[in-house]
Parts: sequence; C-alpha cells; structure tokens
Amino acid sequence: MDNHRIRRRVLAVVAVVIFALSPESHAVVQILPEVLLTVDGRAVHDHASVVSDPTVQEILAAFGRAESAVQKEDLEPLLQFYAKGYNYHGLKPVDVRRIWGEVFTHYRDLSSTHLFSEVKVFRSGPQLRAEITCTGGLYGTEDKGGTRITLDSWFREVHYLVHEDGAWRFLGNAGAAPSTAPFTSSPHHPLF
Repeated sequence: MDNHRIRRRVLAVVAVVIFALSPESHAVVQILPEVLLTVDGRAVHDHASVVSDPTVQEILAAFGRAESAVQKEDLEPLLQFYAKGYNYHGLKPVDVRRIWGEVFTHYRDLSSTHLFSEVKVFRSGPQLRAEITCTGGLYGTEDKGGTRITLDSWFREVHYLVHEDGAWRFLGNAGAAPSTAPFTSSPHHPLF
C-alpha cells in the first residue's frame, strides 16, 4: 500500500475519533479529497467535478436531510431516508423505527460522521442505484450517567442507496453482521 493511501486512511480514522470525542452535536457528511466517482462505468477523479456532480449533490442532500432529522431527534423525517425495501440482515423499516426510537430515548447530543471515499452510480433495470464506500460513526451521550459513547461505527462500509419516489433512499449495507458485540458496544444498532 502506498504512502498516499496510508495517509488517507489515517486521516479518516483521526477525523472519526476527533468527532467522537466532541461533546457537541454535529453532523459531518463529506466527500474525501481522493474520492473516486463512477457513473455508469465512467470514472471521475477530479474532486471538484465529483462534488459538483448533480447526482452526488442529490445524495449529499439526502444524507443532509437524514442528519438534520437525527439532530432534531425527529423520527418521521429520518424514516423517509430509508427505502421501502430496506433490509439489513433481516431488519426492516419497522425495526428501524423501533431502534431509532430507542436511540432518541436513551441518548442525547447525537453526532455523526460520514466520510465518502468512493461513489458508484449505475442503473439496475429501471432503477438508479448508488454504492457509497463510507467511514464514520454515530455518537451520543447517555441520558443515565452522561457518558459519551460510540453507538455505531463503520470503516469503508458500502452503503447501498436507491433512487425511489424522487429521492435517494438508504437500502442497506454490505458486509457481514457481527456474530458478537464488542464489550463497549451499545445495545442499539442505528443502521445508518
């Protein structure tokens, strides 16, 4: 692995850790400088071109709306981010509602980070889809005890999105479900 890639990964991890330790609520959805955008097989490497791409702008807006809902602890707008066919290891939209409800009940000062390193946009039959490689996390302060904790984190996980009813919606993630939870993990998996 070259020094450039190592430096990029270290910076991504450092950014996630810094945001995790901050007690203030915030949301960061960012396209990393080295991002690769692929649209129907055509690669775009120039960061300015990637960030200004209309589809990327729509995807960023969808994440922005979801992040705003998290900041406000507003369940209904947040659930609009999830596709009708959302499925993450058997968890469906009804499970998402329950889990986010639990998160909003037990935690405050929620903050999150989404660092996009790769965006692929393509057609699958009549549907427009996206695969986004993302590093980030969701953090909150426990209502009982006031301890700041990591509720969920991910490293280079692929988020699947689908363009549905005129907006980009979260369809699920790639990767295997963990068979055991780490000692420090929360009982919630916010699916975000």
